[in-house]
Amino acid sequence: MTTTLDRLRNGQTATVTALDVDGAERRRLMDLGVLPGTPIHVDRVSPLGDPTAYLVRGSVIALRRHQARGIHITIGQG
Repeated sequence: MTTTLDRLRNGQTATVTALDVDGAERRRLMDLGVLPGTPIHVDRVSPLGDPTAYLVRGSVIALRRHQARGIHITIGQG
């Protein structure tokens, strides 16, 4: 199933397929290891639902919902 990162639920893991962001924000995401083919896992969700902490390549990063909307993912089956 293909969707965007903001739709991933707490505890789920997916694979990044594309980045739909430009400029400095794209560069920042790539520097943090958010690249196509990278597994990404929802680690924690703040009490109000934004931001969300994601586990990427052994590091925890926090992204706002609007940032996560620009990251396309594939959720694995099973």
